[in-house]
Amino acid sequence: MEQRDKIKGIIEAILFTVGESVPIDQLSTVLELPPEQVLVILKEMQEEYGADSRGICLIELDGAWQICTKIETYDYVRKLVSQPKKRSLTDVMLETLSIIAYKQPVTKQEIEAIRGVKSDFAVNKLVEYRLVKELGRLETIGRPIVFGTTEEFLRCFGVSSIEELPDIDEVTKQGFMEEAMEEVASSFTVTV
Repeated sequence: MEQRDKIKGIIEAILFTVGESVPIDQLSTVLELPPEQVLVILKEMQEEYGADSRGICLIELDGAWQICTKIETYDYVRKLVSQPKKRSLTDVMLETLSIIAYKQPVTKQEIEAIRGVKSDFAVNKLVEYRLVKELGRLETIGRPIVFGTTEEFLRCFGVSSIEELPDIDEVTKQGFMEEAMEEVASSFTVTV
């Protein structure tokens, strides 16, 4: 067996066993190879897994790598195992997730200031769904928790890093702000 094939086999075993993404620096340490060399091997493996005859793929998530089942095989896998619980995101949850994705790190208070309403439920559900996580606390009064997106978010939305999210132009941002202000204004009535 060629040395390169042996390294690919070791990487495959590690990624399969761990079941989550593994940062390239950890793979480099375990393999005792420079990260650049490991990256070249990972890219080769990714191309090999890309063949139509393969049922798995190798994906990169923010500098970490993971073996996943190809989407095309999902229906067959589902027939064998019980159907996974499908979680749906409400409009409120999607709106909250968008704010977190584009403004991270962001506090719940900042999310609520943008949305104009309480966001406890939405943020808690997004944490439960592992799309959002607590990144720490601000060093200010009350030490509010700051939130950001997770690898699961990247995986679900098919991007390898936050930088790949589409840009929102200023006109669109302004439109969102005006809509939010109108919503807030319409939800309050003034009595004399």
